[in-house]
Amino acid sequence: MLFGLHVSAAGGAQNCPQNARDLGCETYQLFSRPPQGGPAPKLTVEIINKFKAGNQKYKIPRTYIHAPYFINFASSNNRIKYGSISIVREELERASVLGVTAMMTHLGSAKELPEKTALKTVSEGLKKVLAGYKGTALFLIENSAGAGQTVGDTLEELAFFTKALRPYRAKIGICFDTCHAFATGYDLRDTKGLDKLLKEFEKKIGLSFLKLIHANDSQAALGEHRDRHEHLGDGKIGLKGFESLVKNPKLKNVDLIVETPHDRKHLDDLKILKGFRDA
Repeated sequence: MLFGLHVSAAGGAQNCPQNARDLGCETYQLFSRPPQGGPAPKLTVEIINKFKAGNQKYKIPRTYIHAPYFINFASSNNRIKYGSISIVREELERASVLGVTAMMTHLGSAKELPEKTALKTVSEGLKKVLAGYKGTALFLIENSAGAGQTVGDTLEELAFFTKALRPYRAKIGICFDTCHAFATGYDLRDTKGLDKLLKEFEKKIGLSFLKLIHANDSQAALGEHRDRHEHLGDGKIGLKGFESLVKNPKLKNVDLIVETPHDRKHLDDLKILKGFRDA
């Protein structure tokens, strides 16, 4: 289990290893392209080599890319839907070229489609992303908070997608966001709640699919379906919940990335996780 933050790729991805090291990261996450839209910066041979060399220099064995925020596989607008498929596939390929461990994405909102139609539409889009994919980076589906009919908030919906993608089993996994899960209604405030969740996860999906955890506290209350990240211990989950995450033996090989506000207090969040591990 390694701990890290989302780090800036300003000036190029080759700057990320140094940025991560300066922040005290053991692993990290980045955007390889503008998260709100715009063309992806070209990955030159020089950038790729410097990125890999930096990770090796600072002994960072695993890294992660987050897809842009505008992705929506559930859109009834073909331009948006097929654009999402194309960009996510491109991000997967870019992650592989950089030697990144995995790339995760949100699935989008089903405001315009009935639930069953939306699930089928999303699963067909995910299949298109993975068709013929030969890269090394894993494709991770991130759970949502369930706000605004976002897809993939429950374990049942995540299980639907992993089953639909069975032919690509070796290439996929789940990125589990604690804030989103809590907002959906999964109580992570103590060991009892976490144990219940992991038991359900194993039964419905399989813990082998759990590849990464976004460790974020929640401003929103349990089951409130609002995606509002908070610093560890300042939200409704509380420190006990994150201590349980770090110390659970079933999660010992799962990395934790913190996505709390970048106001310098996020550095304390990282220290908190390390403290739980080292205690």
